[in-house]
Amino acid sequence: MNDRSLPPSARGAEPRPDRTRIPIPGAPRLLDRVRAELRVRHRSPRTEQSYVQWIRRFILFHGKRHPASMGAEEICAFLNHLAVERSVSAATQNQALNALAFLYRHVLDREPPALAALVRARKPRRLPVVLTPDEVRRVLAELEGGPWLIAALLYGSGLRLFEALRLRVKDLDFGRREIVVRQGKGRRDRATPLAEACVEPLRSQLARVRALHRRDLDAGFGAVPLPDALARKYRGAERDWGWQFVFPASRRFRDGSRALEWRPHLHPSAAQRAVRRAVRRAGLAKPASGHTLRHSFATHLLERGVDIRTVQELLGHRNVATTMIYTHVLNLGARGVRSPLDLAARPDRETGAPVKTPPAPKA
Repeated sequence: MNDRSLPPSARGAEPRPDRTRIPIPGAPRLLDRVRAELRVRHRSPRTEQSYVQWIRRFILFHGKRHPASMGAEEICAFLNHLAVERSVSAATQNQALNALAFLYRHVLDREPPALAALVRARKPRRLPVVLTPDEVRRVLAELEGGPWLIAALLYGSGLRLFEALRLRVKDLDFGRREIVVRQGKGRRDRATPLAEACVEPLRSQLARVRALHRRDLDAGFGAVPLPDALARKYRGAERDWGWQFVFPASRRFRDGSRALEWRPHLHPSAAQRAVRRAVRRAGLAKPASGHTLRHSFATHLLERGVDIRTVQELLGHRNVATTMIYTHVLNLGARGVRSPLDLAARPDRETGAPVKTPPAPKA
């Protein structure tokens, strides 16, 4: 966080001598303790990164005072600053609040204080952006190679972007035309259909990945990161073909902690940029992204009469209420009513004479 974004009282402010924490020699640093508690609870790496960032910003906002010396007043001041002065969304403010609640409850071993003076950002009710089947075809027509295949999996299988990028070779079942998503959002596994149009492109992609993997093995590399402690449980599994990423990065990454050089999956920014360029070239005015293809997957299945519980399972939603948001963008049922203006142009049932459409107002 840039110091310029902090209030003057927080920039260079000296902490009060009677409220600072006396450092204990050899004790782990606060943020290291936060990371350790998150990993003990198997939180995702993105959650860890986000929580650590918010806790760091909270500390800097109050002039590097230790959170143990602060309470409800300081928490409310920080969260109100985000909502009022920084104009963050309700989801962003809630994420910061969750990070601080985790800090006090699990790291400092005390319940978070009551926040009566907190100004909560109002969470707007937004409908997801959904493309029509024709718009999806136009976007896919502007992609090729790996970006096309990733976008096709987002729309054809309803995957999240990170789920597509983290696919391993063993997660593809060509015989059953099925993709197994391992440790998706909420660390839940699920199965989703593999579109027939993606079968041959995926086989070609795996042939290229296998050739790359063989070159890495010949050079003394070929390892990929494994989840949890599987690398210790299965020695050498990080070099097995089945554990290789379907979409590997072009460069290897050196892990200094393990003195190991491995090849991670493709960075999500590469796929995101490709989809945004394709949307622009397709001439779409909608603010579409890779996640829009997942929204379109769910909506188009519901339009074809697929049961909403089935769609919930395919998307990996914990609660069906999350899936229900797609029913608000359907052209069926109560949402499929015709405008009275269109009905006014129909012929009169009694006389058969056409009903004139009301004239447009004069400028």
